[in-house]
Amino acid sequence: MPKRYVYVGTGGRAAMFLHPIALRYRDTAHIAAFCDPSPTRMQHHVDLLKDEFGFEVNPAFYSVENFDRMLAEQKPDTVVICSIDATHADYIIRSLRAGCDVIVEKPIAIDADQCAAIQAAARQSDRKVRVTFNYRWTPGVTKVREVIAQGAIGTVQHAHMEYLLNTEHGADYFRRWHSSMANSGGLLVHKSTHHFDLVNWWFDSIPETVFANGRLAYYGKENAIKRGDERFTRYDRYTGNDTGDDPFALDLSSNILYYQAEKDNGYIRDRNVFREDIDIYDTMSVTATYRSGAILTYSLVAYAPYEGFRVSIMGDRGRIEYRETHGSHLIMGQTDAELAEAQNAIPAGKKACKLLISPHFQDSYEVEIPTASGGHGGGDPLIQDQIFSLNPPADPWHRNAGWEQGLASAMLGICANRSIKTGERITLTDLVPLRPEAIKLSELI
Repeated sequence: MPKRYVYVGTGGRAAMFLHPIALRYRDTAHIAAFCDPSPTRMQHHVDLLKDEFGFEVNPAFYSVENFDRMLAEQKPDTVVICSIDATHADYIIRSLRAGCDVIVEKPIAIDADQCAAIQAAARQSDRKVRVTFNYRWTPGVTKVREVIAQGAIGTVQHAHMEYLLNTEHGADYFRRWHSSMANSGGLLVHKSTHHFDLVNWWFDSIPETVFANGRLAYYGKENAIKRGDERFTRYDRYTGNDTGDDPFALDLSSNILYYQAEKDNGYIRDRNVFREDIDIYDTMSVTATYRSGAILTYSLVAYAPYEGFRVSIMGDRGRIEYRETHGSHLIMGQTDAELAEAQNAIPAGKKACKLLISPHFQDSYEVEIPTASGGHGGGDPLIQDQIFSLNPPADPWHRNAGWEQGLASAMLGICANRSIKTGERITLTDLVPLRPEAIKLSELI
């Protein structure tokens, strides 16, 4: 009997959990229902599955007000949550109470109260929650985990990560719902949860204290005027306006998933990145200590000239330096193949990945990174196999993440936001008691 899946939130991210069923798991997975404010978006996915993959499905459509009715009527095995970040916790809890497993997009939650509520509900349930940290599955970062586990640099003591979002991808967070703290928790929660999870996983440790700084330094009307870019602030949105030479303009006039869906709930996907009501940060730095004693320093900017990250990890036997550069992408309802092409494009003059090991008292050497195909550097197909295969491949690097590991990542960003607001160092367990006796991340679900 195929497993029954229902989906809440059918924006661009839903494709990652729909297309693999059409391509590889038609016989073992059944798309039973969609739940979304927009019938247009739900129908778009039905049409795309048929037109692109020849896969005809007839899921029931439900409004978000009827989420619980969908669970009662459809009796799904698994609920896939791709909705606005601020709603994740509520849908997780209601799904668990209905006896369903959960697959949830990152971040698992956006504030401490939501994290505590998830923790309470998950501890009372025998159902599983999977947080889709697809970055763990990319070949380069997996190789970093591998060389650390093999003892190449001894015991990890410190890491510095610098992450760059460019003026295509980075700007896009300031056009849409992500630009509101109330919706997304800001980039330190929505985006950095990926990066914090990688460090947690590389360290195999749980963050303990956090201190952070952050501000809106580039986007927003005031910053544009300061730079002499006032002409780019004339319109609240891009589509339908004379945007001239504005490099941030986005034309959605032919887009079904968002522009044609505006009539359903009024959501505008292409708001001006230099408007006044943005309240998230675009420039951030974080210092965190871990239960193992290791230290992380981290920075994120959302207006860089190219996209990627570099990390140095210092152990008591040497140093790892890893750098990754990749293409940027806007999630606009494309197929997985179209997204993969954009994500995996390498800017001119840049190398995709480089991993250098420098042991104490020995020559440095470079480690080859395996190549992989598919979205997000080849990570997407691997995590999709873990989600939808009845017999998923073995995973020696423990890349699957449950709700506790999801909370460990989200809470680092949540505490960073609180530190910025208060000017204080924040202790995670003061907000949510993530198994205070545990030292290693691998001790968490």
